Amino acid sequence: MFLKGLILSGGTGTRLRPLTHTRAKQLLPIANKPILFYGIEALVEAGIKEIGIIVGDTKDEIIKAVGDGSTWGAHISYIEQNAPLGLAHAVKTAQGYLADEPFVMYLGDNLIWGKLQHFVREFYRTKANSVILLSPVDEPQRFGVAQLDQGRIVKLIEKPQNPPSNLALVGVYIFDHNIFTAVDKIKPSWRNELEITDAIQWLVSNNYRVNPYTITNWWKDTGKAEDILEANRMVLDELTGKVAPDLRNHNSQLVGRVIIQEGVELTNSTIRGPAIIGAGSSIANSCIGPFASISSGVTIANTEIEYSVIMEDCRVIDFPSRIRNSLIGRNTTLCRSTFRCNDINLVLGDNSQLFI
Repeated sequence: MFLKGLILSGGTGTRLRPLTHTRAKQLLPIANKPILFYGIEALVEAGIKEIGIIVGDTKDEIIKAVGDGSTWGAHISYIEQNAPLGLAHAVKTAQGYLADEPFVMYLGDNLIWGKLQHFVREFYRTKANSVILLSPVDEPQRFGVAQLDQGRIVKLIEKPQNPPSNLALVGVYIFDHNIFTAVDKIKPSWRNELEITDAIQWLVSNNYRVNPYTITNWWKDTGKAEDILEANRMVLDELTGKVAPDLRNHNSQLVGRVIIQEGVELTNSTIRGPAIIGAGSSIANSCIGPFASISSGVTIANTEIEYSVIMEDCRVIDFPSRIRNSLIGRNTTLCRSTFRCNDINLVLGDNSQLFI
């Protein structure tokens, strides 16, 4: 049985504006790597080399970033969804590509820390029609929740006021071809979308075998700015420090687990891990980290940054406030004015300018 991959990457990311006015939300960086790349890597690591990516309005940017998949030793095809009409609609759109093969469906803005191999093996072992990835959460009323009976899924409930369990749907699923029948049977929801939870519920109600698989590692839906920052912290906390051999270090200090990429220059600065400094960046007289991701081509001088993501080609010069819990878009300039406060929290889109 041949297993394909389907990554959904067609959403516009309205909750992440202004960053998503100029960049696909699935390409926002976590520890200097686009979110979408983590999903591709997870599928390939699980042995899935044929991957379809659902794209929408941002398809050109995603195709340019991902290419044909050869970077990962995979073959990637692109499937255009004409309108964002729901996850089940995306599955229906991909039916021609998927044919009768079973497939892993992975939401492109989800980040799951851990391997999918056990999840895939569970599908093969149990000969199920579907396996649904679940994770225990502290606030299940915020998620789609699975109700179980003796280890079997009996009902899916979207954001229940009184959750029957703390097991949330993570956003990774395995389906066989019966999912297409289920999608054809359901009706659009109040949002005028074909919901994947309704399609799964149809399978359950019609006695198809839908099995739960509970993960113990963390996962994150990166739909909001605070989610991006939390995912960045989580990923940095898992990484091992590594310093490129061409680092130009002038009286600077690296503390803890720090990743320094190629062509970086550090002058009279402290980089406190976990943190990552992108290729070609220059940092002088500054304190960076912990939990800071500085992308490529960034210039920083006389500034403190922690718990933040600074994207490509930014300039942060003589900034009077410590930058904390902030997302700074590409090619943004932050400079000194005359006013000073202790901390500042920012979400700035690409090509911004801020003087404080």
